[in-house]
Amino acid sequence: MTSISSAPFSPEEIADEGLKPEEYEEIVRRLGRHPNKAELGMFGVMWSEHCCYKNSRPLLKQFPTTGQRILVGPGENAGVVDLDNGLQLAFKIESHNHPSAIEPFQGAATGVGGILRDIFTMGARPIAVLNSLRFGSLEDAKTQRLFSGVVAGIAHYGNSVGVPTVGGEVYFDPAYSDNPLVNVMALGLMETPEIVKSGASGIGNPVLYVGSTTGRDGMGGASFASAELSEESMDDRPAVQVGDPFLEKSLIEACLEAFKTGAVVAAQDMGAAGITCSTSEMAAKGGVGIEFDLDKIPVRETGMVPYEYLLSESQERMLFVAHKGREQELIDIFHRWGLQAVVAGTVIAEPTVRILFQGEVAAEIPARALAENTPLYHRELLAEPPEYAQKAWEWTQTSLPTCTAAGIEIQGQFYTWSDILLTLLDTPTVASKHWVYRQYDHQVQNNTVLLPGGADAAVVRLRPQEEGERGNSVPPLGIRGQG
Repeated sequence: MTSISSAPFSPEEIADEGLKPEEYEEIVRRLGRHPNKAELGMFGVMWSEHCCYKNSRPLLKQFPTTGQRILVGPGENAGVVDLDNGLQLAFKIESHNHPSAIEPFQGAATGVGGILRDIFTMGARPIAVLNSLRFGSLEDAKTQRLFSGVVAGIAHYGNSVGVPTVGGEVYFDPAYSDNPLVNVMALGLMETPEIVKSGASGIGNPVLYVGSTTGRDGMGGASFASAELSEESMDDRPAVQVGDPFLEKSLIEACLEAFKTGAVVAAQDMGAAGITCSTSEMAAKGGVGIEFDLDKIPVRETGMVPYEYLLSESQERMLFVAHKGREQELIDIFHRWGLQAVVAGTVIAEPTVRILFQGEVAAEIPARALAENTPLYHRELLAEPPEYAQKAWEWTQTSLPTCTAAGIEIQGQFYTWSDILLTLLDTPTVASKHWVYRQYDHQVQNNTVLLPGGADAAVVRLRPQEEGERGNSVPPLGIRGQG
């Protein structure tokens, strides 16, 4: 029996957490009681589309995910493939659309920071970043603001953290006017003897909080990223995270050094849903539980309550499970790099996430209920293409404009083929993207063989991360990206 006490919530309070009424009823059924405010928030972020893919998972499962060279497939922080010559490549792609639509600079910057953490959490050193961007018409003032802000954010974080942005693509279409797409990809070469997984294990092993401090920035970002953008979304700026690329550079080096000691059992990035996500996912994947004390967490703001601790998405934070007795060894490494590192929890046998605050239980939820046994919706596919698509396909050869070797007539106006070519080249989607990629440092680390603008893809040299331990002759890696 715990000291948790709670009362029913109004439909508005439930909806504010991104939960449907029937999902709340399922929460009550699983817990055998009403959740408290902190627990409601935990379910809200973990049952969001951003975290559990409750709508898209049935579709994503149709992709092939196994193969002779696939070492790690879906389910971990990043995928890993075998490249031969003793080299293993970690890679990950994800979107940061909603945050970038509200706060383009920080939204894009933290998208880069988050994808890099997914890479080095596996024990890989990031070697390249790419991006795929979609915006509305460039003639629109709002699009210009979003476009310049997103590019500046990507450049700021990537350039500062020391990872080259080697390729990407940018398209403009009115369909993206209200909801730009900001997709970021990162690649890294494994630098540790073993791939670092995220499943907690070892009853009694200490759980370490490492990296930056916790504040109120990014509150409920996962639920926000799963909601539909509207005029009211501009009020959600606090849900956009704020990143520090210089701190992340230290975090990269500290984590890779820590992994090489053999003292780390498991590691997880605190990305979307922060402490809630990292504790529940690590516990669920390991089939164990985690007891976590919020009073041990280093904070940057005063007066925070459990709900804020658990839903904060402050950047550059990680959760480690260490071998018992070796925690101080890891703490010393992070302190040497100027980072926070504290023992804040313990691995327990009961498969539960138990959150402590001021000596009392602030939340207690089965780990799998948060991270694995989540809602799943099978959406019906359209029986036929939508009407607007069918209308666009209704054309015949006779309906095409009249054209000759000299040119083409469009709506009564004659254009030479030179006119058409110049018009196409002047279209933002087709025009040179030099303004974009000149802002990115694509040569840091000195491994970029083909630079942006030089070809249809970037080429990166794969240098062995530990000289003498891996193959000597390594072919370069081609990475598709429009200049």
